[in-house]
Amino acid sequence: MDLQITNYNNRFQIKGTLNKLSLKTFNAHFANIFDRLDNVLLDIESVESIDRAGVMALARLHNESITKSKKLSIIGLGCKELYDHFKSEEPETIQVPTGSIVAA
Repeated sequence: MDLQITNYNNRFQIKGTLNKLSLKTFNAHFANIFDRLDNVLLDIESVESIDRAGVMALARLHNESITKSKKLSIIGLGCKELYDHFKSEEPETIQVPTGSIVAA
């Protein structure tokens, strides 16, 4: 399914496939969005699939919202790839045997 974006009251519903081929549509729709709006809500519930280029496009939009001090919310279960990209991970801890000497 091609990418379809609908908008109502700053809520953007994204349907279809967000990939390298559909990025032109996505980027054109969200170009300078934070110059016009302070709050943007993306509903990705109907995104059928997303590739690395699609995840990076959402990440760029997220970074733009931070640099311009605007609010971006992404809702919907959408695709696992997107959550894997944005999830926070626990810092790795290293187990050191008792009595070991550790140089820093």
